[in-house]
Amino acid sequence: MKKVFALLMICALLLCSAFASAEGELISVGIVNNPPSESGYREANVEDFEKVFSAENGYDTQTFYSLKNDEQLNAAQQFITEGVAYLLISAAETTGWDNVLASAQENGVRVFLFDRMIDCDESLYEAAVVSDMRNQGVTAVEWLKSQGLEEYNIVHIQGVMGSDAQIGRTEPLNEQVAAEPDTWHIVVQQTASWDEAEAKTITEAAINSGEPFNVIYAENDGMARGAVAALDEAGITHGVDGDVIVMGFDTNRWALRELQAGNWNYDGQCSPYQAQVISDMIQQLEAGEELNLESKKIITEERGFDATTITEEDIVNYGIGDDPGVIE
Repeated sequence: MKKVFALLMICALLLCSAFASAEGELISVGIVNNPPSESGYREANVEDFEKVFSAENGYDTQTFYSLKNDEQLNAAQQFITEGVAYLLISAAETTGWDNVLASAQENGVRVFLFDRMIDCDESLYEAAVVSDMRNQGVTAVEWLKSQGLEEYNIVHIQGVMGSDAQIGRTEPLNEQVAAEPDTWHIVVQQTASWDEAEAKTITEAAINSGEPFNVIYAENDGMARGAVAALDEAGITHGVDGDVIVMGFDTNRWALRELQAGNWNYDGQCSPYQAQVISDMIQQLEAGEELNLESKKIITEERGFDATTITEEDIVNYGIGDDPGVIE
């Protein structure tokens, strides 16, 4: 009888141990993202995902960073091979992902897109928590149109070519230039691949060419800052009441401070905070629930900021990253 009792106790302990192990099992996640060095936006985005998809929150997370689409594709396939439960992707380019996403589906790996869209059938992912990059471009161009310049001579500094952000911020400007070719002109249109130093070099070349320009349309804040550095060295005024309108994207707090000081004119918002929304959906799936989304594409609401109307509250509520304080 004692032996039977002992066996029952051992079985009970083993069952308790099994339940405890199951309850403590981490959810395996592979994240494919752009590196934090890409921009202040990306640094905030990476920090957000690291915070949410942590062991403390129940995740076993591996992350791969690259600005090259082929490297991202290889990393995503490796995560699938390793058997992660969820694959989260911010793609360097919009195309080329069909085979990898199909492989994920075949292997039971659930995919979420974040930050940027991919050109693929929506059946290949659970949901996309993204910015509407085209709307960011449309909003910026509409703001620029509202400035009522006699002529728009634009130095257009682009991000990584083929990325959702670059396409979305470029196409509306190209369309506007094509619609009004007599008054809208592209002086320079060149990629700096989100790099501040390269943007400075592009602007220096535009200045040295002698062709007049009165707008810097830079597709992120870092590139706008690089362009402004070149203007400053050449003694060209910019911002409110300056000779050159300066436009950026991402709403880093330091960039919004430049607006507040009148050194820049416009900054388009791009929110980096998608991680918690995706985590909530993963927890629903883990609980055996359906997502029941009205649309698989979940758009982050965003806006643009004008130097003449921006407030301290705007900077506190919508700025990302560290705050340098008021710029003199």
